[in-house]
Amino acid sequence: MSSPIQPNRRTLLLGAAFGAGAGLLSGCTTIASTPPEAMQPTEYRLGPGDQLRITVFNEAELTGQYVVGSQGTISYPLVGTVQASGLTLAEFSQALQEALGAYIRQPNVSVEVANYRPFFILGEVQRPGTYPYSANLTVLNAVATAGGFTYRANQGRVYIRHANEAQERVYELTIATPVLPGDTIRIGERLF
Repeated sequence: MSSPIQPNRRTLLLGAAFGAGAGLLSGCTTIASTPPEAMQPTEYRLGPGDQLRITVFNEAELTGQYVVGSQGTISYPLVGTVQASGLTLAEFSQALQEALGAYIRQPNVSVEVANYRPFFILGEVQRPGTYPYSANLTVLNAVATAGGFTYRANQGRVYIRHANEAQERVYELTIATPVLPGDTIRIGERLF
C-alpha cells in the first residue's frame, strides 16, 4: 500500500508566504497598467508650499514672491489674505486682479510658480525624506534623488498618495510613472 504524498517543507513555506503577501496587499487599491497620462491633472492646482512670482505691471511695490501658507492663502499688500489653494494659476490671477481692482485702475496681473511644493518619499530608498519638486519628475527620478533603492525594494510597484487624496494607491512602477507636487511616494518591500 502506498503512503499519501506529504508536502515538503519548501512547498509549505512558499504557500504560507504567498498567503501572507496576499493578505497584506488586500487592503490597497491596485491600478494595473495605469497610463502616465491618467495620473496627470489637466491643470496644475496651487497648494500649501508653492512659491508664486506675482507681477503687477507698473506697480513695482506689488511685485514679488509669495508663499502659499498652510491655510492655502497668501498675504498680499492692499488686499490682505487671498485664497490660492485649489485654484489654477489663471483662476488665482483673476481673483487677485479683481481684488486689486478696488485699489488700482485696471490692474494687469501675471502669476507663475517660482518653486513647486516638495514631494515626499519613504520606504525602501537610501535617504527617505522631503525633496524639492522639478518639472516632469518621475518615480525613478525621485528614487535616484533619494539615493536609490535599498536591496529589499520592490521595483515593480509603487504606492502614491496625491496631495488632494486621502489614501495611497498602487501603481505599476515604470520609467514614465509621474510624480506630482505634494505627492507622497512609498517604495514597498519585496517578499523574496
